[in-house]
Amino acid sequence: MGISDDAVEIRARGWRTLAALHGIIETELERALGTSVGLSVVEYTVLDALSRQDGWHMRMQQLARATVLSPSATTRLVTRLEDRGLLTRILCADDRRGIYTELTAAGRALYDQAHPIHDETLERTLGDAMDQPELAPVVHALQGSSALA
Repeated sequence: MGISDDAVEIRARGWRTLAALHGIIETELERALGTSVGLSVVEYTVLDALSRQDGWHMRMQQLARATVLSPSATTRLVTRLEDRGLLTRILCADDRRGIYTELTAAGRALYDQAHPIHDETLERTLGDAMDQPELAPVVHALQGSSALA
């Protein structure tokens, strides 16, 4: 195995470790949010992204980027959340083709309820992962990068 082969294997190992940690975190968040407030991780991500906006709204394409979903999957997700009374869509005043998605009062209330559950679960799961030698370096890197943010 040459030097470049070693570098590729190290990157691949790092990627597999990151993917494993992501899977663990997502599983725990799905369980906690689903049981406590009836939200999936991606639904929570939508509420979280909207809650961070001035005026609590975003264009659909911005929301698609924030959730890492295709435009059509984002539309279906927004429709489901709109049917639950958590979001509403409004036409952009400047561009009639543009559609904003906005949190409703019920959406904001559910987000306020879900946010501490999300954060506590994430903190606990990362703490548990820190005790696993193969995951600890990735957790440490994530915690170090969040300290810089």
